[in-house]
Amino acid sequence: MLDYLYTGNEALLAGDFCFDLQLFAAEDEGRTEEPTEKKIREAREKGQIAKTQELPQSIVVISGCLVLFVFSSWIYDSCAAIMKYYLTSFAGREITEKTIRIELLMMILEMAKILFPIFIAANIGAIIGEVAQVGFQFSSHPLKMDWSKIKFDPATMIKKVFFSKQVAMNLFKSIFKVLVIGFVSYLIISSDFDSLMKTADLSIAMSLKMVLVSAFKIVIWSSVFLLILSIPDYIFQKKEFIESLKMTKQEIKEELKETMGDPYIRARMREMQRDIVMRNMINEVPKADVIVTNPTHFAVALKYDRETMEAPTVIAKGVDSMALRIREIARENGIEMIENRPLAQELYRRLEVGDIIPEDLFQAVTFIYVELYRRENKLKQAI
Repeated sequence: MLDYLYTGNEALLAGDFCFDLQLFAAEDEGRTEEPTEKKIREAREKGQIAKTQELPQSIVVISGCLVLFVFSSWIYDSCAAIMKYYLTSFAGREITEKTIRIELLMMILEMAKILFPIFIAANIGAIIGEVAQVGFQFSSHPLKMDWSKIKFDPATMIKKVFFSKQVAMNLFKSIFKVLVIGFVSYLIISSDFDSLMKTADLSIAMSLKMVLVSAFKIVIWSSVFLLILSIPDYIFQKKEFIESLKMTKQEIKEELKETMGDPYIRARMREMQRDIVMRNMINEVPKADVIVTNPTHFAVALKYDRETMEAPTVIAKGVDSMALRIREIARENGIEMIENRPLAQELYRRLEVGDIIPEDLFQAVTFIYVELYRRENKLKQAI
């Protein structure tokens, strides 16, 4: 009989059985990128969140037991009164369908009154356990039937049933719960064994109290251990949740296109914005006081209005072809151009259009305006 193993797209042959190894390949192969905020937000809106069931379960049990402990005397007295009523109040009374309905309604009301505090405490505990993990999040999406996800895929089913981390974690939690509850029960019963053995010589009320105290300690300590278990389980669930939302590089690119638009369109929009800024900037050049030049590579137009400006302001700047255009407009409008290479480069590098001159450049800019005023005075004298 032939036994041999193939890898890749081939198969594992063992006797008369053939297993395709690709059936056990990673379902989300290629999903290596961390999920984006948009992906996580959409999953949250659909009710897909990372949480552990152990936290609300343990809080529900603890809160319910605490209410039972606080109201135990009242619950005992109420149950005793109900039992006494039904054992003593029906002698000589006619039992009809109407009386049975009335008594049933009264019994339901009495039981509801006894169980109401426990019900409220359990619901509050469940809400606290859920809100502590995911906050206030309501979604009806999980209630909708998605037929597209119902697929008969034996490979995926086998993987999820036998080879998934979630199944392994649930198995570990189940075993841990059984061991913890069994161990806690053993310790508490061992410590209370002598007292429990004496219940045969005590009254029913005292015997019931001792048994309930032991049971209460078992439930509380078991819930505390489950509460501790919820911490690593939540970390695991959070990790698995992020893993399930991981994306391929192509999905991230498509999401960027959806949220920010097509890259070609964005580039065109940036180009149009630059054109608008350039046109506005060129229109401001005739209003400048002076143009600081490199002299050929850089050009920065400055303007100062004592009434509206705290200091000289950059109203236009450019490099190479734009600097040439600024100088041409300056010549056409009779604006002085003063060469100062270090200052022109520093102004172009550090400041944007609309920025005022910083304090460390005041002195250098002051020299520019002194030279500007000197030229204007010389021109007036010549005239």
